Amino acid sequence: MKTRVFSGIQPTGIPHLGNYLGAIAQWEKLQQDHDCHFCLVDLHAITMPWTADILRENILQSAACLLACGIEPGKLYVQSSLHAHARLGWIFNCVVRLGWLNRMTQFKDKAGKNREKHSAGLYIYPSLMAADILAFKANRIPVGDDQRQHIELANDIAQKFNFDLGQPYKEKTGKEFFPTIEALIPPQAARVMSLRDGTKKMSKSDPSDQSRILLTDSADAIATKIKKAKTDPLPLPDNLEALADRPEAKNLLSLYNVLEGKNSLENTLNQFSGKGFGAFKSALADLMVEKLAPISKKTQEFLSDKEELRKVLKQGSDEAKKIADPIVTEAEALAGLGF
Repeated sequence: MKTRVFSGIQPTGIPHLGNYLGAIAQWEKLQQDHDCHFCLVDLHAITMPWTADILRENILQSAACLLACGIEPGKLYVQSSLHAHARLGWIFNCVVRLGWLNRMTQFKDKAGKNREKHSAGLYIYPSLMAADILAFKANRIPVGDDQRQHIELANDIAQKFNFDLGQPYKEKTGKEFFPTIEALIPPQAARVMSLRDGTKKMSKSDPSDQSRILLTDSADAIATKIKKAKTDPLPLPDNLEALADRPEAKNLLSLYNVLEGKNSLENTLNQFSGKGFGAFKSALADLMVEKLAPISKKTQEFLSDKEELRKVLKQGSDEAKKIADPIVTEAEALAGLGF
């Protein structure tokens, strides 16, 4: 039996290069050997201020781009179309302890000093994230290294549910109801950094459009953004140690290395060491256009027929329901819910 994998991504429109190399490209590979289910987590998207029409458009744009990147129809769906997420999420809200949530660093990072003005959803969403995963009894989750804390919390919630409510199931089957979740950290490019600041992750929240490459950027836009990417005055080095204090140089070299599929960063250093950034940036832009042009073209093809795109998402939802609904219904029964 294949290992079951679940992962979700917020529908913020067209993904950027960091989303692609850090997550989406890994999803495409995982499909080959795992039972995969991928989700556009629109319920998570509304933990921050949102506009309904923009959210709907972002969902379709995100879906089109994911399918263009190679995610198979039937494996991609929209979170809110599967009610099992919210049903199990509420049970987990009643299982998770406040002390556990208080330790979550991402709420502190997002809320900052104005935490009293943020929604309760932003505070409680880690329990919904646990429900997203465990509604499928998935046990391998591809995440970035900065998401380990969420996986630890999901395991804490699962263990508490198993101990408090899952004993009848264990006595009957000899197994825990919810499995232990394992974080699957991509070996390469888990953190793609901003083109304007090599110490920060590439992000759509950055006010500068020049800080990121969108998967549908034109060849001219990519060339311009790479040309303007922040660097330093030194030539490219011939060893990894020399990159330790040069975050922008390391980021650009890492991007080239991963996009070309080289075995190690040393190979890229050997190709460009001693040269200035002008020639290297030109080569990087050409490589990026070569890799992203097919994705951009397919994305536009999907977006040209939005009704068909919605049908593809419904297909994914129908497939997901076959797995998640029975699991959540049984979890509700163990919790004493339903008759």
